[in-house]
Amino acid sequence: MKTVGDRILAEISRQKKGWCFSQKDFLGIAGRDAIDQSLSRLVRAGSVRRFGWGLYDVPSYSETLKTTLSPDIDQVARAMARKNGWRIQPSGAIAANMLGLSTQVPAKVVYLSDGPSKTLKIGNSIIYFKQTAPKNMTGDESSDLVIQALKYMGRENVDDAMIDKIRRQLPEKHKRQLLKDARFRTDWIFEAVQRICRKGDKDG
Repeated sequence: MKTVGDRILAEISRQKKGWCFSQKDFLGIAGRDAIDQSLSRLVRAGSVRRFGWGLYDVPSYSETLKTTLSPDIDQVARAMARKNGWRIQPSGAIAANMLGLSTQVPAKVVYLSDGPSKTLKIGNSIIYFKQTAPKNMTGDESSDLVIQALKYMGRENVDDAMIDKIRRQLPEKHKRQLLKDARFRTDWIFEAVQRICRKGDKDG
């Protein structure tokens, strides 16, 4: 019979590399006490790493740098949001960087949130959760990412090449949702989204 720890590791293996998590992500497996005990054993065994605020990941070692890598900041933010029941979206600068529209790495890691404003220090990085009105959150991760990136880049900078770059990254189902979510946004953002989602364009 599989132990709770085995089932936790199996769930982690189904997630993408760099996934961060809290006890809450495993409550469908067992009760809170059993989850806590199993995570503690996995930490002692070195299978998972705890880095504060009840957040964990699987440590990744870089042979090139000869060091254990820091947690993925975006994954940390999303784990924190799931743990607290918040909806979050990356601020414009982060969204643009994640979509490859900007090579600039933001000095501040800011996420908009329908939860309280809060800061979270992870190693040398600080994540800022900035409270915003719930109406500004679409609830769809892909839509939020694109809309925030477009707002950050600005109307005058959104050209055909940028539209095409975004289009190539979105599966059809996300395009359909994006079109719905952008309908009541600023006119130029909705027009840009229409170009991204235009039928007949190739997805690459």
